[in-house]
Amino acid sequence: MNTRLHLVELTSGRVSDADAVDRVMQAAFEPRYGEAWTRAQCVGILTMPGVWLTLARIEGDVVGFALVRAIIDEAELLLIAVDPACRRRGVAGALMRSMLAECRGRGVRRVHLEVRANNPAVALYAAHGFVKAGERCDYYRAKSGESFDAHTYARDV
Repeated sequence: MNTRLHLVELTSGRVSDADAVDRVMQAAFEPRYGEAWTRAQCVGILTMPGVWLTLARIEGDVVGFALVRAIIDEAELLLIAVDPACRRRGVAGALMRSMLAECRGRGVRRVHLEVRANNPAVALYAAHGFVKAGERCDYYRAKSGESFDAHTYARDV
Protein backbone atom coordinates (compact mmCIF):
# COMPACT_ATOMS: atom_id res chain seq x y z
CA MET A 1 0.00 0.00 0.00
CA ASN A 2 1.33 3.40 -0.96
CA THR A 3 0.27 5.67 1.90
CA ARG A 4 2.05 8.72 0.47
CA LEU A 5 -1.02 9.51 -1.62
CA HIS A 6 -3.62 11.74 -0.07
CA LEU A 7 -6.48 10.49 -2.23
CA VAL A 8 -9.08 9.03 0.13
CA GLU A 9 -12.05 7.15 -1.30
CA LEU A 10 -15.09 6.69 0.94
CA THR A 11 -17.40 3.72 0.39
CA SER A 12 -20.28 2.13 2.25
CA GLY A 13 -19.28 -0.87 4.32
CA ARG A 14 -21.09 -4.13 4.99
CA VAL A 15 -20.85 -7.07 7.37
CA SER A 16 -18.54 -8.70 4.82
CA ASP A 17 -16.01 -5.91 5.58
CA ALA A 18 -15.70 -6.97 9.23
CA ASP A 19 -12.20 -8.41 8.78
CA ALA A 20 -10.89 -5.14 7.34
CA VAL A 21 -12.60 -3.14 10.09
CA ASP A 22 -11.13 -5.41 12.74
CA ARG A 23 -7.64 -5.10 11.24
CA VAL A 24 -7.81 -1.29 11.29
CA MET A 25 -9.31 -1.24 14.77
CA GLN A 26 -6.66 -3.53 16.24
CA ALA A 27 -3.92 -1.36 14.72
CA ALA A 28 -5.53 1.93 15.71
CA PHE A 29 -6.66 1.31 19.29
CA GLU A 30 -3.97 0.76 21.89
CA PRO A 31 -4.91 -2.39 23.88
CA ARG A 32 -3.98 -0.69 27.15
CA TYR A 33 -7.21 1.33 27.11
CA GLY A 34 -9.74 -1.39 26.28
CA GLU A 35 -11.52 0.74 23.65
CA ALA A 36 -11.54 -1.64 20.68
CA TRP A 37 -14.62 -3.69 20.00
CA THR A 38 -14.50 -7.35 19.07
CA ARG A 39 -15.20 -8.45 15.53
CA ALA A 40 -18.41 -10.09 16.79
CA GLN A 41 -19.60 -6.82 18.37
CA CYS A 42 -19.06 -4.99 15.07
CA VAL A 43 -20.88 -7.64 13.06
CA GLY A 44 -23.75 -7.68 15.54
CA ILE A 45 -24.36 -3.95 15.44
CA LEU A 46 -24.04 -3.76 11.65
CA THR A 47 -27.20 -5.86 11.35
CA MET A 48 -29.25 -3.39 13.41
CA PRO A 49 -31.56 -0.79 11.85
CA GLY A 50 -30.16 2.73 11.56
CA VAL A 51 -26.52 1.61 11.63
CA TRP A 52 -24.08 2.39 8.86
CA LEU A 53 -20.41 1.84 8.20
CA THR A 54 -18.25 4.07 6.06
CA LEU A 55 -14.89 2.79 4.88
CA ALA A 56 -11.94 4.97 3.92
CA ARG A 57 -9.68 3.51 1.26
CA ILE A 58 -6.35 4.51 -0.18
CA GLU A 59 -5.50 2.71 -3.42
CA GLY A 60 -8.28 0.23 -2.65
CA ASP A 61 -7.00 -0.74 0.81
CA VAL A 62 -9.22 -0.05 3.83
CA VAL A 63 -7.28 2.37 6.03
CA GLY A 64 -10.08 3.73 8.20
CA PHE A 65 -13.74 3.52 9.05
CA ALA A 66 -16.60 5.19 10.90
CA LEU A 67 -19.45 3.25 12.48
CA VAL A 68 -22.60 5.24 13.27
CA ARG A 69 -26.05 4.53 14.68
CA ALA A 70 -29.05 6.83 14.18
CA ILE A 71 -32.36 6.62 16.00
CA ILE A 72 -35.08 9.06 14.96
CA ASP A 73 -33.31 12.45 14.97
CA GLU A 74 -30.20 11.60 17.02
CA ALA A 75 -27.06 9.70 16.08
CA GLU A 76 -24.01 8.35 17.84
CA LEU A 77 -20.57 8.00 16.36
CA LEU A 78 -19.83 4.57 17.80
CA LEU A 79 -16.34 4.07 16.41
CA ILE A 80 -13.92 5.89 14.18
CA ALA A 81 -10.43 4.61 13.46
CA VAL A 82 -7.57 5.18 11.06
CA ASP A 83 -4.62 2.88 10.54
CA PRO A 84 -1.66 4.56 12.29
CA ALA A 85 0.39 4.32 9.06
CA CYS A 86 -2.19 6.55 7.34
CA ARG A 87 -2.78 9.20 9.97
CA ARG A 88 -2.30 12.90 9.22
CA ARG A 89 -3.46 12.38 5.62
CA GLY A 90 -7.02 13.69 5.96
CA VAL A 91 -8.64 10.28 6.42
CA ALA A 92 -10.31 11.01 9.77
CA GLY A 93 -11.49 14.43 8.59
CA ALA A 94 -13.01 12.88 5.46
CA LEU A 95 -14.80 10.28 7.60
CA MET A 96 -16.12 12.97 9.95
CA ARG A 97 -17.41 15.16 7.10
CA SER A 98 -19.05 12.13 5.49
CA MET A 99 -20.65 11.06 8.76
CA LEU A 100 -22.09 14.54 9.35
CA ALA A 101 -23.40 14.77 5.77
CA GLU A 102 -25.03 11.34 6.08
CA CYS A 103 -26.62 12.43 9.37
CA ARG A 104 -28.04 15.54 7.70
CA GLY A 105 -29.42 13.41 4.90
CA ARG A 106 -31.11 11.10 7.41
CA GLY A 107 -32.73 13.99 9.27
CA VAL A 108 -30.48 13.72 12.32
CA ARG A 109 -30.48 16.87 14.44
CA ARG A 110 -27.82 15.99 17.04
CA VAL A 111 -24.78 13.69 17.05
CA HIS A 112 -23.17 12.25 20.18
CA LEU A 113 -19.92 10.42 20.86
CA GLU A 114 -17.80 9.35 23.79
CA VAL A 115 -14.04 9.18 23.99
CA ARG A 116 -11.41 8.32 26.57
CA ALA A 117 -10.29 11.34 28.54
CA ASN A 118 -6.99 12.68 27.16
CA ASN A 119 -7.41 10.85 23.85
CA PRO A 120 -5.73 12.92 21.10
CA ALA A 121 -8.86 12.37 18.94
CA VAL A 122 -10.55 15.11 20.99
CA ALA A 123 -8.84 17.65 18.72
CA LEU A 124 -10.50 16.03 15.68
CA TYR A 125 -13.92 16.18 17.32
CA ALA A 126 -13.47 19.80 18.41
CA ALA A 127 -12.39 20.74 14.86
CA HIS A 128 -15.73 19.34 13.64
CA GLY A 129 -17.84 21.28 16.13
CA PHE A 130 -18.24 18.80 18.97
CA VAL A 131 -18.31 20.19 22.52
CA LYS A 132 -17.95 18.34 25.80
CA ALA A 133 -21.31 17.34 27.27
CA GLY A 134 -20.40 15.07 30.18
CA GLU A 135 -18.13 12.52 31.83
CA ARG A 136 -18.32 8.81 32.64
CA CYS A 137 -15.95 7.85 35.44
CA ASP A 138 -14.04 4.57 35.06
CA TYR A 139 -15.85 3.82 31.78
CA TYR A 140 -13.04 1.99 29.99
CA ARG A 141 -11.46 -1.10 31.54
CA ALA A 142 -8.16 -2.44 30.34
CA LYS A 143 -7.34 -6.14 30.56
CA SER A 144 -4.95 -5.19 33.37
CA GLY A 145 -7.90 -3.94 35.42
CA GLU A 146 -6.86 -0.32 35.06
CA SER A 147 -9.77 2.03 34.38
CA PHE A 148 -10.05 5.25 32.41
CA ASP A 149 -12.68 7.98 32.33
CA ALA A 150 -14.69 8.76 29.23
CA HIS A 151 -15.95 12.16 28.10
CA THR A 152 -19.09 12.60 26.07
CA TYR A 153 -19.32 15.14 23.27
CA ALA A 154 -22.20 16.37 21.14
CA ARG A 155 -23.01 18.77 18.33
CA ASP A 156 -26.03 19.87 16.40
CA VAL A 157 -26.13 18.93 12.74
